[in-house]
Amino acid sequence: MANPSRSQKNKRTSKGKKPTPPISQKRHLGLKILITLFSLLCVALLAGIGLFFFYVKDAPALSEKKLDATISSKLYDSDGNLFEDLGAEKREKVSATKIPQELDDAIVSVEDRRFFKHNGVDPVRIMGSVVHNVTNKGSLQGGSTLTQQLVKLSFFSTKTSDQTLRRKAQEAWLAIQLEKKNSKQEILTYYINKVYMANGLYGMETAAEAYFGKELQYLTIAQTALLAGMPQAPNSYDPYQHPEAAKERRDTVLYTMLKNKKISQEDYDKATKEAIDAGLLPLETDNHERKIADNYVKEVIDQVEEKTGKNVYTDGLEIYTNLDTDAQNQLYSIVNGDEYVQYPDEELQIAATLVDSQTGKVSAQIGGRNIADDVYLGMNRAVNTNRDFGSTVKPITDYGPAFEYLQKSTGDQIIDQPYTYEGTKTEVKNWDNSYQGSITLRKALYDSRNVPAVKLFNEVGAEDVGKFLKKLGIQYKDIQQANAISSNTETQDGTKYGISTEKMAAAYAAFANGGTYNEPLYINKIKYQDGSEQTFSNEGKKAMEPYTAYMVTDILKDVISKGTGTKAQIANLFQAGKTGTSNYTDDELAKIPHYGSISPDVMFTGFTPHYSLSIWAGYDDRMTPITSQSEGIAQDVYREFMSYVSENVSNEDWTMPNDVLRIGNELYVKGASSVPVQPSYSAQSSYRNTTSFSQTMTPTSSSVEAETSAESSTVIPESSEETPPESSVSEPALPSSSNEQQPPASSAEQPEPTPEPS
Repeated sequence: MANPSRSQKNKRTSKGKKPTPPISQKRHLGLKILITLFSLLCVALLAGIGLFFFYVKDAPALSEKKLDATISSKLYDSDGNLFEDLGAEKREKVSATKIPQELDDAIVSVEDRRFFKHNGVDPVRIMGSVVHNVTNKGSLQGGSTLTQQLVKLSFFSTKTSDQTLRRKAQEAWLAIQLEKKNSKQEILTYYINKVYMANGLYGMETAAEAYFGKELQYLTIAQTALLAGMPQAPNSYDPYQHPEAAKERRDTVLYTMLKNKKISQEDYDKATKEAIDAGLLPLETDNHERKIADNYVKEVIDQVEEKTGKNVYTDGLEIYTNLDTDAQNQLYSIVNGDEYVQYPDEELQIAATLVDSQTGKVSAQIGGRNIADDVYLGMNRAVNTNRDFGSTVKPITDYGPAFEYLQKSTGDQIIDQPYTYEGTKTEVKNWDNSYQGSITLRKALYDSRNVPAVKLFNEVGAEDVGKFLKKLGIQYKDIQQANAISSNTETQDGTKYGISTEKMAAAYAAFANGGTYNEPLYINKIKYQDGSEQTFSNEGKKAMEPYTAYMVTDILKDVISKGTGTKAQIANLFQAGKTGTSNYTDDELAKIPHYGSISPDVMFTGFTPHYSLSIWAGYDDRMTPITSQSEGIAQDVYREFMSYVSENVSNEDWTMPNDVLRIGNELYVKGASSVPVQPSYSAQSSYRNTTSFSQTMTPTSSSVEAETSAESSTVIPESSEETPPESSVSEPALPSSSNEQQPPASSAEQPEPTPEPS
């Protein structure tokens, strides 16, 4: 047999496998791949370098003035007058020689432990933050050094959306340049003197003296760690407002110091055991004027952040607000003195919001009485939704929807009789524990009857009621029948659900302007550091038909002229409004010694064509009651303040829209089935008349309205059987019961009354 050729030999493989390519070919292919990858990396690197220098060519120049200056914001009132500088004269600078080593160690340990090793940018820190952010989606970690943080505070906006690739490149470039120009200690000193430290204070020396009455060099390790940790989120780590969060942050700083061997285990154990308020002093205020608008300023700050994402403490903004300074000063005087209103004691609290009926601009607001001097941006009861607004909800929850969706008239009859919540055995009670039989919707509202309100709620349906309320800026997570006469809600989600004076004033303003809702607006214009401006105004959204707004307004005039709100009367002023009173449960009443009527909350919301004003009164301790002697306090505050703001504006009545008919004393929607047959009518008259008409129903004698009564709510009519027993007092009193009965909070079978949120 002939020997196989060389080619045949090469083709043979064990077990039929193809021959393996030569090793040299593999090496050649791998080398090509490496060269390609290297080339791509070089191109990417060169492109990145080019892009970096393209970005940094427009970077701002380093400026010692900007490094040293505070970056607070200035607030101006509606007339352009400065009324608040958030950083003015609230900064004590410290020299490098007086900065204790413990503070340097604390800041570097928690913020940038390689601070003394990098040149302004730390690649190790950047890569570490990238890995952390990829593997921990729940919490993000920044890669900025202390130098970069100082540059950001001094030259750029702190808004998250502004942190673009261009901005990051410029920030890194300036940090490198700053490290070349200044020593590490100088950079630390700039940082320590610049950072915001909550409560309107800038710089850690300022905070040390304000919080502890000592210079930085005399603080304990625990106090030093507290201050070192605050700049990351100063308001969140404020030891006065959030002591638990402040302690957790302080202890984190102490742990990083221990880990970096800057303190001993003994020092760590001792410091973490120190109470967060050890040595903490009451905050002093040197500006009485600041207290007057403290609550308003808080809402301005929140709205700026909400609408722009900017930080008023670090972005140096000029904020033009809608604050009417004269009105705010008057409101403060009414609420905090005894010249206008006689308060039962110093503990009773008042919340109030005044909005422009046509624009939604918040002209004045106050969130409490007798606020302590050491409170800065304190609790604002005017926007809180944790109290019950009682019967002030009836126009927006029951009658407004009934006119809007069912086209009922003010003269429609409704039976006020014993009634239970649908699907339950729980009785709905009226404020006087009596029933009036067949009455008009007009009387049912101005006399604040609970049974008709709940009946209307059920007739309209919770879904449509919720839709109507949402158009007015008010929501409940789960609306219940109980909300027909109460704003109680188990879920608040901050202030998203429920009602506040802010929300109520804005909602009633839609009645005042003919049906348009405008969100409460505190800011008018913002000027930014780069010279640009942004203005803010309401476009307005249709919330209801003009006939709905007019018909509700017309009845609410009667509330003031002859209903439950007679204490709110202002001579010769066209106005409308509604009282409200919440109540205690039977179990709560048993725990409170009392004689006569008591309530946890009393309210009044009223409006003119120019302003809408909502007032709440009550005690922070809900179990401290408002007695029958003070149940008109909200009306008193309303009367005094609305009188003041109405002095310099025109006084005109509302014009009846074309889609409304007035027949006798009642109003009807044109074309609605409820319109009675009549020989003639005056369609556009804005005054009540005595035109006779043939009515399609036969009301009882107790339900016939006085057709000759004047439309203006400023006229006090002669006494009649429709006037509540005590017409000069809001919501007439009942023995051992609240004025307006609170229903259960649920429609479940035989529900138990739910106490209001405290």
